[in-house]
Amino acid sequence: MMTNRGVHISINWRGRPLRTYETIINLIGNTTNRGGLVVRARIDRRRYPIGKKVSVKAFRALRIERDDFHDEWNYVIKPRKEDQ
Repeated sequence: MMTNRGVHISINWRGRPLRTYETIINLIGNTTNRGGLVVRARIDRRRYPIGKKVSVKAFRALRIERDDFHDEWNYVIKPRKEDQ
């Protein structure tokens, strides 16, 4: 299910050139709605290893809920049962 957060963020930056990370973070962080939505965003500049492979078993263990609209882009990864 696509969240309202994603819709409001997309509306907020519609038609604006996304040339820098700072622009994107500011547009995301300034997103609001009438329901009191609060969005916090920051740049994570840490370096992460590349080329890591996820096993088929580990990938299948993820609890992924896909949205009806563009489910390849819009999904939620839920905590595993033991993580709740």
